[in-house]
Amino acid sequence: MDDLYREEILSHYKRPHNWGELDEPDLEFEDFNPLCGDQLRVQLKVGEDGTIEDLRFDGHGCAISQAAASMASDEVKGMKVDQLLKLDREFVLELLGIDISATRMKCAMLGLKVVKGASLGEPADWEDEGEQGDPTEAASL
Repeated sequence: MDDLYREEILSHYKRPHNWGELDEPDLEFEDFNPLCGDQLRVQLKVGEDGTIEDLRFDGHGCAISQAAASMASDEVKGMKVDQLLKLDREFVLELLGIDISATRMKCAMLGLKVVKGASLGEPADWEDEGEQGDPTEAASL
């Protein structure tokens, strides 16, 4: 089963959904993972009712950070901003479908952190409960 999820992760990494820029975003935020240097920027188009109508992201990083951002971007389109702000690490871990080590947790959570930051207009907290690891392990899938 892990092989299936790994294939999905690699697919999102190689061909990320919602990649690029919006012409006139309503909200935008950029952040990075201090352990490994992964970096993401997200742009949101939000309707008058608070629904995320469109989303684009770009940046660079490992397969986990890029795939998690791509997978999450598919899920949050059509969601209300207040619903988005309630998402937690379980949301991302369920999307990825594989066990994520403490070392890789910040990689997996970067996309959620950045999209929440855009919604809040300020940096969001990490959803990894402060877990940290060896940044040299963050480069491999």
